[in-house]
Amino acid sequence: MTTHLTDKSFASFNLAEPILKGLQQAGFDFCTPIQAETLPIALEGRDIAGQAQTGTGKTAAFLVATYQYLLHHPANEKRRPNQPRALILAPTRELAIQIHKDAEVIGQFTGLKLGLVYGGTAYDKQRQQLTDGVDVLIGTPGRLIDYFKQHVFDLKAIQALVLDEADRMFDLGFIKDIRYLIRRCPEPTQRLGLLFSATLSYRVQELAYEHMNNPQKVAIESEKRTAEKIDERVYYPANAEKIPLLLGLFKQDEPSRSIIFINTKRTAETIYAWLMGNNYPSALLSGDIPQKKRQSLLKSFQDGEFNILVATDVAARGLHIPEVSHVFNFDLPQQAEDYVHRIGRTARAGASGHAISFACEDYAHYLPEIEEYIGHAIPRETVTSELLIEPSPPAKIERHRPPRHKSDGKKPGQNRRHQSRNNHRQHKSTTS
Repeated sequence: MTTHLTDKSFASFNLAEPILKGLQQAGFDFCTPIQAETLPIALEGRDIAGQAQTGTGKTAAFLVATYQYLLHHPANEKRRPNQPRALILAPTRELAIQIHKDAEVIGQFTGLKLGLVYGGTAYDKQRQQLTDGVDVLIGTPGRLIDYFKQHVFDLKAIQALVLDEADRMFDLGFIKDIRYLIRRCPEPTQRLGLLFSATLSYRVQELAYEHMNNPQKVAIESEKRTAEKIDERVYYPANAEKIPLLLGLFKQDEPSRSIIFINTKRTAETIYAWLMGNNYPSALLSGDIPQKKRQSLLKSFQDGEFNILVATDVAARGLHIPEVSHVFNFDLPQQAEDYVHRIGRTARAGASGHAISFACEDYAHYLPEIEEYIGHAIPRETVTSELLIEPSPPAKIERHRPPRHKSDGKKPGQNRRHQSRNNHRQHKSTTS
C-alpha cells in the first residue's frame, strides 16, 4: 500500500546528486505529506515549525533539508574539526540512534561525517569522535552539555539546527538544556532552523518563534491525532482478569509482532514472567536496562528473534520498529499524549495495525481524557468467558538490579552476611 505517499517525487526537487542517490538506496521515491509540504520551504533556506505524527516521514524531511543546506553552503574556512556544522537534538537515546541510522543511509554519498552522542554508554568513545570532528552531530541534551562544558566541542559553526519531538523535550524536562544549547549557536538569521513536534502547543510555538527566524508553520493531519488504519479497541477487565484476557487475545488475534505497554517497571517484570511461563518468548524493556542490553534487545525484536516486547513508556517514542501488528495498553497511560505515541508504534508508513487497551480498575479513569484528546470514542468490547484463558504459573525470572559498589574489596554478599551476624548478636543481647 502506498496511499500514505503523495505524487510528489524527490527527483522533482533540485537536490544534490549525492542526496538523491542516498534516497534511492533507501527506497524513497515519492514524498509523504510532511515531506512534500516542508521540503519546498526548507530547500529555500527558510525555517519550519512542523506538526506531524510519528511514522509520517519527518526524519527524512529534516535530514534531506539539512544535507542540502550543508552541501550548498560550504563551511567557513576557519572552522575547526571540533566545530560541527549541524546539530540535531532528540529527547531520547532511542530516537537519536534511529535518526543516526536514517542519516547514515540517506547521507552515505555526501561525504559528511556523522556523530552520535547520548548518555548511558561509550563515554570516552563519544568524546573522542567529537575531538576528531564531525559535520552533523546527533544527540540528546544531557550528554551534549556535559561535553560542551568540558570544551570538547563548540557550536559557533552551526549552520543547521533541528529539534525533533519538541513537545517531548518539554515533557521530559529538557527545555532548559535545549535553550542552553540553542543560545550557544549562531543567531537564527545565520542558520537554518527546523522544529518538528506531534503537537504545536503554545509552549512549542513560543520556543519556535523565540529561537527561529520567522518559521513557517506546517501542520499535517492536525484534525486526527491517531493513524487512519489503526483498529482501536478497549476492554474493561477486572484486575485479576488482565493476564487471562491478554493470553486470550494472543490466542484469538495471533499477533505477528506486538508491544505491550505497562506503566511501571515492577508490573512490566511481572507481565514478562507470566508470558514466559505461558510459552510466549518475550523481551523486557524498561528505563534501568543498561544501554547496550537495550540496543541488543531492540535489534533482536526487529530481527524477529522474538515477537513480543514488554515495555514501559521509555519505548513509546522514537523507536522505528517495522511491522508491529499489535499494541497492547495493558495499563492505560496516565497522559493522553502517551496513548497516541504508544499506538503510533503500529500502522506505520501506511500499514494497518491494532491497538488494544485494558481499562482496568486502576486506570479506567484516564479513558475520558484520552478520548477527548484523540477526538473520538474508542470502540468498547466485551470481556467474555471464552476470551479468558486460565494461565500457567509465571516463570521465575531474575529481576534486574543496578550493580552494587564494591569499594571495600570484600566479596559480594560479605557485607550483608556480616551485617546479618551483627543484627543477630544485637537482637540476642536485647532479648536475653
